[in-house]
Amino acid sequence: MIKQIYNLILKIYTMRIFILIILLLMVNLSVRSQGLFKKSKDTYSLSERWQINDTLTNQKDLFKFKTYKPLYILFANYTNDINELPTSDNPDNVVLEPLPLSDTELKFQISFKTMALKNIFGNRIGGDIWIAYTQTSRWQVYNKAQSRPFRETNYEPEVMLLVPTPYKIFGINGVFAGIGYNHQSNGSSNPLSRSWHRIIMQFGWEKNNLSIVLRPWWRLHEKPELDNNPGIENYIGRGDLMVAYEKGRHDISLIGRHSMRFDDDNRGSLQMDYAFRIYDYLKLHLQVFHGYGESLIDYNHKQTIVGIGVSLVEWR
Repeated sequence: MIKQIYNLILKIYTMRIFILIILLLMVNLSVRSQGLFKKSKDTYSLSERWQINDTLTNQKDLFKFKTYKPLYILFANYTNDINELPTSDNPDNVVLEPLPLSDTELKFQISFKTMALKNIFGNRIGGDIWIAYTQTSRWQVYNKAQSRPFRETNYEPEVMLLVPTPYKIFGINGVFAGIGYNHQSNGSSNPLSRSWHRIIMQFGWEKNNLSIVLRPWWRLHEKPELDNNPGIENYIGRGDLMVAYEKGRHDISLIGRHSMRFDDDNRGSLQMDYAFRIYDYLKLHLQVFHGYGESLIDYNHKQTIVGIGVSLVEWR
């Protein structure tokens, strides 16, 4: 009887992993069916992903799902220092007893965007409003002793205004400049609750197979008693720089974040993603992270993480 129950539970969790894979495939098929991917082309430039050329030619393409950030599953995501005692400068958000966590978990990310308004400043200047959503989950699927819980899920809706910037400097093409509002939270209750709000500017450039996006941001502060993570910007940073390059079957990207402080608050992180196309749009994916803020619950926790899995969408 016990063995039958165990086999049933194992089947349920196997099915959950299968459902995650099917979900990623469905998202990929959905965006492909709406014209983002075509058989004649494997990668898309920054201007194509944000439909900058369509803006300049006044073509309409509203409320269609488009890819945004990479879409992947990392079946083995290992950390050298799992955060068993999440802490915060707010005493209401301090975990007092160690959490029995595994140092290897499953991580997946889904992300999409859609254009809501087009050319709000007219055909000459352009100006598009985009709505986007990203969700990243960390699942303790190998932690059988604790019933394989989801350790952390970060929800990130945002709205952005982008304006085309058709200029060239040092041989690199300007693509867009923009500003937007970003909310990020983990949906948990105290003491695990973490959240913040930001105003994010962004600037994009590209040349051939190279894409560059710079994003400085400003945190919108809350009342001290409501702030789950005081000083989060001194760990996760006050901006990031993303550089992505693709060549043939290879895609590589680097994302660096920094606090923009050079005293005791000199902190940040670096993440590298490498993908190798193995079949059609399916890629083998390697991710390496070092620093602070791999997730919101770990915003002030420094660690090195290595994950391997598969992906369907990269930055290019």
